[in-house]
Amino acid sequence: MGFYTDRVLPHLTDKVCGARVNDSLRRRVCSGLRGNVVEVGFGSGNNVGFYPETVERVSGVEPAEVGWKIAAKKVAASGVPIERAGLDGQALPFGDGSFDTALSTFTLCTIPDVAAALAEIRRVLKPGGTLHFVEHGLAPDESVRVWQHRLDPIQQRIAGGCHLTRDIPALIADAGFEIVELDRFYQPGTPKTFAALSLGVAR
Repeated sequence: MGFYTDRVLPHLTDKVCGARVNDSLRRRVCSGLRGNVVEVGFGSGNNVGFYPETVERVSGVEPAEVGWKIAAKKVAASGVPIERAGLDGQALPFGDGSFDTALSTFTLCTIPDVAAALAEIRRVLKPGGTLHFVEHGLAPDESVRVWQHRLDPIQQRIAGGCHLTRDIPALIADAGFEIVELDRFYQPGTPKTFAALSLGVAR
């Protein structure tokens, strides 16, 4: 940790991930959320305006203090109760089967032990509960993957540990989830190296 990671990076992440071009993705991924929701990687609250009426409460897991400060106005204005309920997606402070649904947006690329985080999400979901996700990661095209592997060390240094080369659907399946919906595509208007997205639902 340091000044850049703690103070600067949350603002940069808010600008990039909070861009209006991502609104349609957030609307899609939040559709179907219901009941008590755990959001791993709450960030600066960019999903807050997209929770459907079926959501009763959100428990946000986010380590960055600055992220929560940026999110404060959104949280205060939300019609859905939101609580800060954890700092580490790899060790969730909840009992087994506590949540109806889980949400992860542009988060699994960065968590150091992503397998541990997915195991924790699975643990705290009720039987039949679903994980809703939109993440960037390993591209489907080999020509793009070559550049992702070349740039990945730089990306990790400047983006707080963010990886370009994680195969998100494979990681979710390996954690014991059944992927029931999946859309893989490139985000228009963004270099493909950074724009290979996976949006879906896993049970």
